[in-house]
Amino acid sequence: MATRNVLLKYLRVQIRGLPQSARPSPFALSPNVLLRGFSEEVKGCFLDKSEVTDRVISAVKNFQKVDPSKVNPNAHFQNDLGLDSLDAVEIVMALEEEFGFEIPDNEADKINSINLAVDFIASHPQAK
Repeated sequence: MATRNVLLKYLRVQIRGLPQSARPSPFALSPNVLLRGFSEEVKGCFLDKSEVTDRVISAVKNFQKVDPSKVNPNAHFQNDLGLDSLDAVEIVMALEEEFGFEIPDNEADKINSINLAVDFIASHPQAK
């Protein structure tokens, strides 16, 4: 321990602060600051919400336990379409197939209406 303290005393460097006039404003941007942006490929990869809505409605209408006349953009799976939780899971699986990506279980549990499905899928970069 004594060796460590002696070594640290030897290696210590005095730091002097800048005078007040030479200190940069904390709000000024330095020319050395690099801003990171998204490439055009990433910016343009989200699906159009109206396209997602049409595809989700189509997938739900094709589900065998759903009356297609009851399906609308505001339909709730249990309340409006009369589906149980297992049916809702099957619809989420059908949406995963339709859009080509896996919806994590914690997010899938939250999707209980067409609007929620559309919002999640339209905001997901892997949706195709």
